[in-house]
Amino acid sequence: MRGKLDLDPATVRHARSLARKAGRPIVTMAKKHTTVSVERATLRLAGLGGADEEGTPWVNRLADVVRADVGLEHGISLPVWDALARGEAEDLLTLAQKAAAGSVTFRLPEGKDATRARKVSRTQVAAGVRRVDGRRAERERLIKRHGDAPRQPWIYLIVATGDIYEDIPQAQQAAREGADVIAVIRSTGQSLLDFVPEGATREGFAGTYATQENFRLMRAALDETSKELGRYVRLTNYASGLCMPEIAVLAGLERLDMMLNDSMYGILFRDINPVRTFVDQRFSRQVHARAGIIINTGEDNYLTTADAVEAAHTVTTSQLLNEYFAKEAGLEDWQLGLGHAFEIDPAIPDSFRMELAHALLAREVFPKAPLKWMPPTRHMTGDVFKGNLLDGFFNLAGALTGQSILLVGMMTEAVVTPWLSDRDVALQNVRYVLDAAGSLHEDFHPSPDGFIATRARQVLGESIELLDRIVDDGMLDAIADGTFGLMKRPADAGRGLDGVARKAADYYNPASEILEETS
Repeated sequence: MRGKLDLDPATVRHARSLARKAGRPIVTMAKKHTTVSVERATLRLAGLGGADEEGTPWVNRLADVVRADVGLEHGISLPVWDALARGEAEDLLTLAQKAAAGSVTFRLPEGKDATRARKVSRTQVAAGVRRVDGRRAERERLIKRHGDAPRQPWIYLIVATGDIYEDIPQAQQAAREGADVIAVIRSTGQSLLDFVPEGATREGFAGTYATQENFRLMRAALDETSKELGRYVRLTNYASGLCMPEIAVLAGLERLDMMLNDSMYGILFRDINPVRTFVDQRFSRQVHARAGIIINTGEDNYLTTADAVEAAHTVTTSQLLNEYFAKEAGLEDWQLGLGHAFEIDPAIPDSFRMELAHALLAREVFPKAPLKWMPPTRHMTGDVFKGNLLDGFFNLAGALTGQSILLVGMMTEAVVTPWLSDRDVALQNVRYVLDAAGSLHEDFHPSPDGFIATRARQVLGESIELLDRIVDDGMLDAIADGTFGLMKRPADAGRGLDGVARKAADYYNPASEILEETS
C-alpha cells in the first residue's frame, strides 16, 4: 500500500538502504572508541554517586585518577575493581575518595587478577542494569493501573523555571489541564558541562539542571498526579551534551519516559566533537533501549538556522539516519520519537500546504514511530494574537496528519518565559483543535497528483540525492561541510575531543558487554 502520498515503497526502501550505508562507518568508529562519559556512566550503573564538597561528582574524581594512571583506552573497570580486590578500599565510594586524596595507585591487572576484576565488575554493573529493568517494569505496571493518555497525539508541555521546587507544581497543574508529557527543559549551557550536577537545584538559567535528584523529585510528583488523574503522566528530560551516557543512566534509574537524544544536535549546535558525540549517543541509546525510554530527536533545530523550505530534505535525511543509529543500538519503532517542525514562513503562499506535505511525509515514511511535531518558533513575532493563531494552524496540521507527540506552542514565544496563564491559553488552543478535529486525519486524503503529494515526493527525492552524496563523501565530511543546519563541524575539533580514546585490544567495559547482548 502506498498510503496517502502515493510514495513508491521501493523508493522508501532505497532511502533507508542509503541511510544504513552512510551510518555504518559511524557505528564502526563508535565501537572502536570510548569516552570519559561512557566510563563514568558505567561507574554510575555500579552504584557510585554523590559529589565532593566542591560539587565534583565522585565518578569524575575516580575516572580522572584512573585515566591519569593507566589511560582511558583500556577502560576503567578493570583497574577500579582490581584495586577493590587488592583491598585498597571496601567500596566504590571509599575508593573514589581515596583516589581523590592521592592515596591509591591504579594498575592494569593481568592473568587471574584481570579475570577476577572482570567477573566482579560485571556482577556489580549488572545489578545496576537490573535496577533499570525494574524501573521499566514499574512503568508498565503503573500504566496498566492508572491508564494511559486517552488519545494521540500526546500533548507535550515544557516547564522551565530553573527551580525544581517551582517546576513541580507547574508540571502537576499542566497535567491537570491536559498535558500528557511534561518536559523539564534543561538549564542553558548544561550540555557543555563535563560533569552532572548533584542534588536538587534551584538556580538554573532558562531551565532546570538535569540531576538525579531532580529526576527523582519530579517523577515522584507526577506519579502522585497520575494517580489523581487516572492516567499515567510521562516525564521528559535531555540526554545530550558531554554527559549524554551518564544522564541516560540516571534517567533509566529514575524512570523517566522520554529523553531528547539526537545523533547530531550536540555536534551542530553545541560544537561538541563529532567522534565524542557519536560514541556517547550509541551507548546512551543502548541504555534507553534497555530502559524502555522513547527518544526525541532534534531535526526541528535545523529549521531554526536553515530555511524550512530549502532545507526540508535535510530533516528527512536526518530522520532516516537517526532511525538507523537508533535501531542499531537496540531501540524499537515505538521508541523513535523522530523530530520535525512547523517552521515555514507564514508569509509564503501555500505555506500551510507545504507544512502538511512535510508532516505527512514524516508520518508515512515512519508509520510506526511516535513522531514528535514541534510548533512554530522562528517566525513568531511577539504579536501574541497572531502567534496563538499560528499555533492553532500547527495544532490542526498535527491533527490532520496523525502526529504522535504534539509540543504545545506558546503565543509568547520569543517574548518572555511563559507564565502559567500563557500555558493555560496554549493548552486551551490544543484541546479545542484536537476535540473539534476528532479523527479528521482519517478523512484527509490529498490528491495523488496534487500540491501536497507532489511536494512530499520532491522532498523525499532530494533526501535520497543528499544521502547518495553522504555515502560517497562520508558522513563526517558531510557534517564538516555544513550539510545540516548550515553548521560546519570538523571531526578533529570541537569540545570534548580530549575525552575520547581509541580502545586498546584489552579494553573491557561490563556495561557495554551487557548492553550489546540485548541490542
